[in-house]
Amino acid sequence: MGRRKKGLDVDGWVVLDKPEDLTSTDAVSIVRRLFNANKGGHAGTLDPLASGVLPIALGEATKTVPWLMEAEKIYRFTIRWGVSTATQDREGAPTATSDVRPTPEAVAAALPRFIGEIEQIPPAFSAVKIDGERAYDLARAGETVELKPRLVVVHEAAVESAAAEGFEGPDFVTLRVRSGKGFYIRALVRDLAAALGAEGHVHRLRRTAVGPFAESDAVSLDALRVLSDKAAAFECLKPVETALADIPALAINGEDAFKLRQGRPIVLLPHAVEELRPKFRPRTISGQDASRACVAFFEGRAVALGDVRAGKFKPTRVFVSSG
Repeated sequence: MGRRKKGLDVDGWVVLDKPEDLTSTDAVSIVRRLFNANKGGHAGTLDPLASGVLPIALGEATKTVPWLMEAEKIYRFTIRWGVSTATQDREGAPTATSDVRPTPEAVAAALPRFIGEIEQIPPAFSAVKIDGERAYDLARAGETVELKPRLVVVHEAAVESAAAEGFEGPDFVTLRVRSGKGFYIRALVRDLAAALGAEGHVHRLRRTAVGPFAESDAVSLDALRVLSDKAAAFECLKPVETALADIPALAINGEDAFKLRQGRPIVLLPHAVEELRPKFRPRTISGQDASRACVAFFEGRAVALGDVRAGKFKPTRVFVSSG
């Protein structure tokens, strides 16, 4: 006899406005409980001290998490000058101090060297694995953590304000960054401070967008709890395919939808392949080539993710709707 599922088959995305002092894992647990969902995950960890957009996948949406992990992110954050910390945020113990207070103009002048494809060493207090263990676990145990630099992409970086909400003076500056996967704001602040001959750390960090999910889409936990009490939480649930907005779409008929749901490939008409071809672009998902990825839709709902090759669409992920 198979194991009984704990919870309901709930499929879709919740764009949570994660509060500070809550881990991403705990946020997923709370949202799953509010929806009584049997499966959940998140796309892109936010540090406990960070707030903002945390896309939470429920049910079939978890199959699209790797795609959203590759999406661009936008951050708004405030640097506090004068002290560096072990964690590069306000939680860590001070490691160095300085009287240097870079002006907003000096910060803006230094930013271009951090835009584009750059090498970045992740913070010691990060989720990067070293011999199977998380770097932050090793760092908290007092071990010396040496991480290798890796290539990351920064699309935009700019000074947004010479102050922080509720704080004024030369100790603070607020920036906005649009970046790709695997980029650490705390590492940027560390490297920016070094380039300016200063000490500094992340005083406040907020993520305002992840791929197609923006701050304006986000719902707070308090609001979600109120909706849950009214049995209206599902109003906040976005369709599974929302996370796949930048992937070419293929409209199919009912017969092809049936085949795909069985995991079988379908043959495409030549004109369908020609329409898709200019929409393909180089991309890698979970280390695999996804340059010819496509989403098959039937009656407006995603049926399968797959690859278009040799005139066929071969499914790699099939969606079973609970609706």
